[in-house]
Amino acid sequence: MVYLDYSATSPLLPEAKTAMLSAMDMSGNASALHTPGHLAMNIIEDAREEIAKLIGAEPEEILFTSGGSESNNTVTNIFAGKNVAVSAIEHPSLLESAKLRCNTTIIPVDKNGRVETLNSNASLISVMLANNEIGTINDIKVLAKKAHTSGALFHTDATQALGKIKINVKDLDVDYMTISAHKIGGPVGIGALYIKKGTPFKPFIIGGHQEHGRRAGTYQTVNIAGFGASAKYANDHKTWEIYNDKIKPLRDELRKRILAEIPYSSSNTPKNHSLPHLLNCSFEAAEGESIQLYLDAEGDIIVSTGSACASGDGKPSHVIMATRNDAEIAHSSVRFSLGLDTKKSDIDHVMKFLPGIVKRLQGISTLKAGKITKEDSYYA
Repeated sequence: MVYLDYSATSPLLPEAKTAMLSAMDMSGNASALHTPGHLAMNIIEDAREEIAKLIGAEPEEILFTSGGSESNNTVTNIFAGKNVAVSAIEHPSLLESAKLRCNTTIIPVDKNGRVETLNSNASLISVMLANNEIGTINDIKVLAKKAHTSGALFHTDATQALGKIKINVKDLDVDYMTISAHKIGGPVGIGALYIKKGTPFKPFIIGGHQEHGRRAGTYQTVNIAGFGASAKYANDHKTWEIYNDKIKPLRDELRKRILAEIPYSSSNTPKNHSLPHLLNCSFEAAEGESIQLYLDAEGDIIVSTGSACASGDGKPSHVIMATRNDAEIAHSSVRFSLGLDTKKSDIDHVMKFLPGIVKRLQGISTLKAGKITKEDSYYA
């Protein structure tokens, strides 16, 4: 199997699995005062330190959550009823919760998915560090400075960027940051929210004293141990350097071959300011979900059509609609996301099957290809 859906979830690292199995032998509740409870809490605090190190934070600034969606919902809950501004390409867990709880302004993006202007009347501004569908990296340091100048606090969703590029919350000067374990080889079901010291906070889940009263619920010691181990792996191996030196050239080769070998193809991922492992392409007059299913069935190749959280809703990607404003292009998009184990032979295997599948689908489509020209076949 050629697995190219790391942006949906990364396979569990052996190091994370080992840490989780060891934690399973701990019978104590981490909140208890007895010895087994202390041993469990030691595991949690060790993990907290590794995660903090990965993003340049202090351990006490790390709040454990059930994942990126809860972290994003926690932030919008803090600003319920207030004016907030969020970018048009945010993850649905941020967009939808902001619209539900806050007076929300949508910040437009350019054709590359980057934010250029900010709303100055907001209490909170949220722009993701790197987009989960097209891989665009925003200049968060500049945007956070603009937000603070206008009197707003700043949140960024760094779920996709974690481990792929170097992150330092102090340098970025953000007030809140969302991260999740399963994007870096940790388990599903555990994430974290960075909360800068002194910034406003309101618990999203109440009814317990855990996390110093900031998030109620029995500690998920096993999952937290896995998160800590995956963060340690990223720290020890400097995975962001591996992604830049080894994985980015493979991503670039896949982009080059798709655009050269498949007529009416285009890249939704910008050539510059994008994650090193992610490539989103559209194939005119060929539906993305059909391409995904044929690649799986015929080539044992695993890809996606965008955010796994939105899979099956039938709507065109809100991200590609925000950047290209074309429902047909959005419906024909496929996301290829590479990982630390991706090899040159995987790219060759994809290109053995992909051109024929797209040609076959274009041949039976009622849509007519031709709106994509050579000049705009990819975005700079």
